[in-house]
Amino acid sequence: MKKIILLSTLFCLSLGLFAQETDTAPNLTNIQEFTPSKLLRKGQWDIKFFNSIYTQTEQTDGESTARTIPRETFFTNTTEIFTGVSKNARVNVGFIFQVRANTFGGAGALDALQFENNGSTSRSGLTTIAPSIRIQPFKNIGNFSFTSSLFIPVFEDVPNAAYLDKRSFFWETKFFYDRTFGQNKWQLFTEADIGFNFGETREDANPETENIGERFANNSIFLPLSAFLSYFPTTKATVFVNAQQAFLIGYDNPDNTGANFSQNSTAVGFGAKYQLTEVLNVESSFGKIVRGQNFQGLGQTFSLGLRAIF
Repeated sequence: MKKIILLSTLFCLSLGLFAQETDTAPNLTNIQEFTPSKLLRKGQWDIKFFNSIYTQTEQTDGESTARTIPRETFFTNTTEIFTGVSKNARVNVGFIFQVRANTFGGAGALDALQFENNGSTSRSGLTTIAPSIRIQPFKNIGNFSFTSSLFIPVFEDVPNAAYLDKRSFFWETKFFYDRTFGQNKWQLFTEADIGFNFGETREDANPETENIGERFANNSIFLPLSAFLSYFPTTKATVFVNAQQAFLIGYDNPDNTGANFSQNSTAVGFGAKYQLTEVLNVESSFGKIVRGQNFQGLGQTFSLGLRAIF
C-alpha cells in the first residue's frame, strides 16, 4: 500500500513537470479558475491525489456530552481522475477510488500509516471505487455544477474485525457554487451534498459471516453543508477558512434500542493552496469537529493533497 501512495505521488509530480501547459483563462492560475464548480474543457484532465488523517480521543455519548476514549485514527487516500468530454465544457466523466487504514485501542496517530491488518485493532486496504459524472446544468451559470458518484464497496467482509469502511453502496451528489470578487482577491465557495447509503441492515446481518459494525449507516441519508472563504495574496497562493454542518439521518436501520441511527456534527477549519507549476498545485488543511450528537467523534483532520490539471 505504501508503494501505491509513493507511485501515485511520483505520477502527479511528473505530470506537473512534464505535461503541456494548461490553457486557462487570461491571468488566472488553476487554483483561481478550477474550483470544484468549474468543469474541464474537452480533452483536459484533472487528477487529484488527496490524503487525510482523522484522529480522535473524544466522542459524544448517546446525546451531546463529550467523553474520553482511547485514540482512534482513520487514514484515507482519495484519488480522483476526471476528463472533459464535451466541447462546451459542461460534462466531465471520471473515476474515484479510496484506500483506508484505521487503528484503534490507543495506537499513535501515525501508526495508521503502517497499513497493518491484525483484525482487532487495525485494518487497511482498498475500500471503494466510484464511477462519477460532473455536469454544468445551466449554460449561463458557469460557476454552478454538480458531481454525482456511486461508491461501490470492494473490501472483504470480515466478521468481528475492526472497522474499515461503511458496508454500503453510497450514491452521493455534490452541488457546487462559487463567486469571485474583490478584483479576483476573494472567493466564496459553497457546497451542498446529498448522499444515500443502501445496504443490508444490522438486524439482517449474520454476525458469524458479516461485520455488523460496518453496517451502522446502511439505509440512511447524509447531508453535509459547507462554505469556504478564500483570499489570494498572489495568483499562485490562497489561504482559506471553512465551516461545515453535517447530518446523518437513518430511516430503516434500527439499532438494539429499536431506533434508527442518526448523527449530526459541526466542523471548522483552515488551509492553503499553492500553484507549484502551471499544471500542479498542492493543498494542505486542518479541520476540527467542535460539536456532535449520538456517538460522534470530536477529533481533528490533517490533510495534504496534490492536483494536476492539464
